[in-house]
Amino acid sequence: MKRTVIVFDDARVHASLLPLTFTRPVGALRCGIDTIAEKWGRLLNAEIAFNPSEDYLRPLFGAGAEILEAADTLHVAGHVIPDPELAKAADALQPGEALYALTEEGEAPTLIARRGPVESSQKIYGEDDEEGVRAVTQLYHLFLMNGGTICSDFEALTAGRRSQALPEDNTVIGDAGLVFIEEGAEVHGCFINTTGGPVYFGKDSTAMEGSMLRGPLALCEHSTVNMGTKIYPDTTIGPWCKVGGEINNVIFQAYSNKAHDGFLGNAVIGEWCNLGAGCVASNLKNDYTPVKLWNYPSHRFLKTGLQFCGLIMGDHSKAGINTMFNTATVVGVGVNIHGAGFPRNFVASFTEGGHSGSDDVVMSRFFETARRVMARRHVELTPQMEQMLLAVREIAEQYK
Repeated sequence: MKRTVIVFDDARVHASLLPLTFTRPVGALRCGIDTIAEKWGRLLNAEIAFNPSEDYLRPLFGAGAEILEAADTLHVAGHVIPDPELAKAADALQPGEALYALTEEGEAPTLIARRGPVESSQKIYGEDDEEGVRAVTQLYHLFLMNGGTICSDFEALTAGRRSQALPEDNTVIGDAGLVFIEEGAEVHGCFINTTGGPVYFGKDSTAMEGSMLRGPLALCEHSTVNMGTKIYPDTTIGPWCKVGGEINNVIFQAYSNKAHDGFLGNAVIGEWCNLGAGCVASNLKNDYTPVKLWNYPSHRFLKTGLQFCGLIMGDHSKAGINTMFNTATVVGVGVNIHGAGFPRNFVASFTEGGHSGSDDVVMSRFFETARRVMARRHVELTPQMEQMLLAVREIAEQYK
């Protein structure tokens, strides 16, 4: 039996990553091929349990008190993307020891890992390493770090393994050895470019004919790329997603659809989302100035220093056909957007409407829709999930 490692939340980071973390711990976010928590589990050869910073998430994600309080349990940070060396350093900790990473001058070091519930001594990781650790502390860090993380995940997940054969009706530009096809995946009539990085096809995924795919790129298990889709580098299509149109540096967490034409770039889309036909999202301002992005803890738009930033969308949100999103739009959880014109750059959770105004979502109707949507992927909306979403709605009121 594998041991269990606890993936914990930093409360400040959890707040900065809203709305994506309204419905999950930070470690359950996908960056690269799998989630941050899954990377820790893979590198440590361990089962994963969570210690969320928010009490309402504990019924779905929380670990038991016995393992949380055990002196030999390893606790690792959910916002830190591990590599083999970092995982090794964390695993070497003795009971009472904690591992920290140095941050910018004047800021407190970041806790990476600790052994047991009590700290008696501290170690600093990578004091001579200029790059430091990869830590996701802002929403846009997810898509900025995605390409490099796909490459490291690809190397780890495919080492010593043989890919399924790539059908001859595909065209590969670059090294065909950087294409890996898991069992059950169907890839036909595609143009695959690996000159910039690997292309990974997960178990039972499908890439339809005429699609143009550039690595680094990950199509996770049961994901589908529709005919003629154009996917640029640094993109992850999470499990059970369906995509089409033009996609550039985007992460779909899981169970979401953008099945038709329309552009989406430098974006992160949560679970159970749907973007209707012709939906487009700008990722560049007309005057080419750096963008500002809504920050929940600050209740305002903050500078990002980025020129390119697109749509951030929380779970269970939907956009009707021909919806247009301005650069750097943040959409909360449970939102239904429709109608002509651009919605605001920040759309509060559990609202419906568009440019001309919005109303609160009726929760009974929301749950009916969610049940139908989730049943299509053979997933049940459980009472625990409903309670979590009701808690999210109550908490989200303070951010309107």
